[in-house]
Amino acid sequence: MHISSTDQLEDLLSQPTAAAIAALKRVTGDITLLGVAGKMGPTLARMALAASEAAGKSRRILGVSRFSQPETARRLQNWGIETIAGDLLDPTFVASLPVTPNVISMAGMKFGATGREGLTWAMNVHLPALVCAHYRESRIAAFSTGNVYGMVPVTGPGSPETGPLNPVGEYAMSCLGRERIHQYFSATLDIPMTLLRLNYAVELRYGVLVDLARQVWEGATIDVSMGYMNVIWQGDANAMTLAALADVAVPPKVINIAGPERLSIREVCEQFGKRMDKPVAFSGVEAETALLNDGSQARKRYGSPRVDAEQMIDWIADWIERGGESLNKPTHFQNREGRF
Repeated sequence: MHISSTDQLEDLLSQPTAAAIAALKRVTGDITLLGVAGKMGPTLARMALAASEAAGKSRRILGVSRFSQPETARRLQNWGIETIAGDLLDPTFVASLPVTPNVISMAGMKFGATGREGLTWAMNVHLPALVCAHYRESRIAAFSTGNVYGMVPVTGPGSPETGPLNPVGEYAMSCLGRERIHQYFSATLDIPMTLLRLNYAVELRYGVLVDLARQVWEGATIDVSMGYMNVIWQGDANAMTLAALADVAVPPKVINIAGPERLSIREVCEQFGKRMDKPVAFSGVEAETALLNDGSQARKRYGSPRVDAEQMIDWIADWIERGGESLNKPTHFQNREGRF
């Protein structure tokens, strides 16, 4: 299949899986997505609507964000998503939001965290407390990150959900703080939750593979010190997120969302170079550790990703060669000191 336009891409990213449809058939009530204007939010909201329709469930899908780019709100509204604009760090605004039975909490801060540590901790730790207090009668699926695990040997399967936590840098530490706040309120207010540790969502406009492809395309020298990675197609990450709404628990159920392949940065770049007919230059040596997640439990529960790494590489190479749209948000995944 050839992806020729942004509209076609977003259609693809919004197609639910059988597991997502089955989950939203079991889950009752409306769904609110907090931080919906981010990279994953719009297509996740659209998928929630599509999965609900496929499940024969009529429900409202509400998307909350500052909407600093009004076009995002208009796009969501055209898809049938209700939008609410405001600052989630404002307690008065949070208190004004409709209480829905289901909440997907995506709001947080990663990029620009270095130098704005106070805001990072406010978004990642203080905001969840406001959310939990307001949605104490809801079920909550809260995004986290595989960064809370820290580096693990590249020869192993990656960090399982039961693995030790060793966050490196203020961003990762604040994300562990976010998890602890959710765990506290889940226990004290009896809120059923899931914590979704994601590593790393990719589409054609954004993600680790896009970063690498653009470096190859532009002739940059590629540092391979962070030598390996997991990625997952954003449409599959969206579907697993919706499926997880049916698996909330007290205490929160932790779910790793990651693709099955342990990808070599060097080999991926060589594949991009071959597809784009570009020479590839490297620097550094692959470290013995990397940020790697074991997502096998989620795959057993929700099914294998529909899009594998080879397909993503093909699509991204073609997209970049044709001058496709970019979100212009580098992931900085190569950083081993946790500075984002």
